[in-house]
Amino acid sequence: MLPRLSRLERIIGTECVESFSKKCVLVLGVGGVGGYVVEGLARSGVGKLIIVDFDTVDESNINRQIIALGSTIGRLKVDVLEERIKDINPECVVVKNSNFIDENNFMTLFSEDIDYFVDACDTTTVKKLVIKECLNRNIPFISSMGTGNKLDPSKLEITDIRKTVNDPLARILRKFVKDEKINKKVMVCTSSELPIKVEGRTPGSSAFVPSSAGLLISSYIIREFIKK
Repeated sequence: MLPRLSRLERIIGTECVESFSKKCVLVLGVGGVGGYVVEGLARSGVGKLIIVDFDTVDESNINRQIIALGSTIGRLKVDVLEERIKDINPECVVVKNSNFIDENNFMTLFSEDIDYFVDACDTTTVKKLVIKECLNRNIPFISSMGTGNKLDPSKLEITDIRKTVNDPLARILRKFVKDEKINKKVMVCTSSELPIKVEGRTPGSSAFVPSSAGLLISSYIIREFIKK
């Protein structure tokens, strides 16, 4: 066992840790939430990470995104994150996709065998498409709901979309799930904290909630792998 994973091995055993090296997880959106999802998975020894994001690091990202530093401003997020993953675990296979994902090309996300799909994107239309496609293909998935305009990470939880409260994005997807007559569970990471009202359409954000959501999601995935 590699020394970098020895402390995790003490908790769950060598066999479990070694099995993670054979897993592939796709993370759609590697900003505030998705970046920390990747962080948790990379530090747990997941063997293949597909990271998808078209955006570059902006100075406004520095308050909440793990890849956002003064030295990374202007660089593609997937390039910065690949370097970080390789620094954590050189043996991890990293597949980068810097395309903007929409209804015209989202099917390209399913071109490889995926053990888990993490939706941490900001586009509601794409979230709906991902939910349907993952269910159709029986791919385990989890979708991140809204973390903007919130300050209390203790209000985060992972639950079925039908049990969400105080989450405007989840409200939209709850209606979608109902209208589409989807009976299977749709697992999401959501916060029950009431959003703080801000002026304008751009949401505010903190260092605490997106990062906690990302690590909560990565923990959930690892625990799901352990069950199997």
